[in-house]
Amino acid sequence: MKRRSFVKRSAAGAAAALVGILSNAEASPVKKESDREYWIRLLGKIADPMLGLMSRGELRQKMRVDYSPTYDKRDRRVAYLEAFGRLVSGLAEVVKLDGGAEFTRWREQTRASIAHGFDPKSPDYLYYGDEKQRQPLVDAAFLASGLLSAPEVLWEPLNSETKENIVREFTTIRRIQPFNNNWVLFAAMIETFLLSIGEKIDEKRIDGAIDTITRWYVGDGWYKDGEHFAFDHYNGYVIQPMLCQVLKVNSEMGRRDKAEFEIAYKRMRRYASFQERYISPEGTYPVVGRSSTYRVGLFWPLAKLALDGHLPDGISPAQVRCGLTAVFKRVFADSTFTKEGWLTLGLVGDRQRDLADSYSNTGSMYMVSLAFLPLGLPASHEFWSGPYTEWTQLKAWSGKPFPRDYHVAY
Repeated sequence: MKRRSFVKRSAAGAAAALVGILSNAEASPVKKESDREYWIRLLGKIADPMLGLMSRGELRQKMRVDYSPTYDKRDRRVAYLEAFGRLVSGLAEVVKLDGGAEFTRWREQTRASIAHGFDPKSPDYLYYGDEKQRQPLVDAAFLASGLLSAPEVLWEPLNSETKENIVREFTTIRRIQPFNNNWVLFAAMIETFLLSIGEKIDEKRIDGAIDTITRWYVGDGWYKDGEHFAFDHYNGYVIQPMLCQVLKVNSEMGRRDKAEFEIAYKRMRRYASFQERYISPEGTYPVVGRSSTYRVGLFWPLAKLALDGHLPDGISPAQVRCGLTAVFKRVFADSTFTKEGWLTLGLVGDRQRDLADSYSNTGSMYMVSLAFLPLGLPASHEFWSGPYTEWTQLKAWSGKPFPRDYHVAY
């Protein structure tokens, strides 16, 4: 009898406890992380290790750099310029926004890092190499792109000494001649930044690049990367967005015809429409061509157009947010980062080190920052506030209506 009473009391107590737990859960529900919060957290995971160290002048001392198993003869010290230049190229548009504590910290740390990077007395002085080392041209151009994107927060607040150091390095780098491929845009980008701040420029490095890339247009939104066409993602990694940025500034400064920029921008919009269709229902995309370890950096055109508010017709901001979020969650597994927080050489996780090309190192991987440009939009923008929206391939392969696609002639 006593045992039966004990069981009843225990059951009643357990039931009461369960009701209490459920009541508390209803009163204090666990808040689901929004897409924007996820993007901010992920960008912090990517950027914080680098900015935290470099803003104190400790990057070269403490950054753990891995190199491709087939790494070639280029100077290994370029890894630091690669890492910082590529990170800033994407982060610049983000730190323009007064978006909260993280944005303020990134902005201040980026400026401090720039000062270290261009101070010859700093332990984190960014090595540019000599005439035999061409790689610095690439990543100085990505850094120049970032400065050009956010001069009000990354250039104008710098002290005169740092500005002089940057101008000196960017003019000295003219001794590096680009290869006859997408590299011509790197020379043009640096000169375009110098143009924007009123410095004397080498006009041939700008105009030659524009004319060359324009000649390589093959139609339907695609450019060749050199004399021969290659089906890879370099239209996304470099060609489309850098050409548009160079043309925009040069046309605004009266050096090139505005119509050139407008047609290049239309072509980038067409190319971005392919990029949105690259995203599978599962959040994957075609892994083709070289530099696959640059991961989501290939979505630079699509991210830029979302930031600009000029996405291709029929593609909504929320649709791009949802598609890219799905991609991020496939690419950025926990094992995509080392235990110290650095990006690995690979695509997903840490078992694809052999995928890295002969010119790749840990620093090269930070081109991923370019996919995060929409974080430069406020939380109230429809990119973030719009409801969950299916992207094209998700609609197509679930039997729902989706837009037809046709070749364009411009």
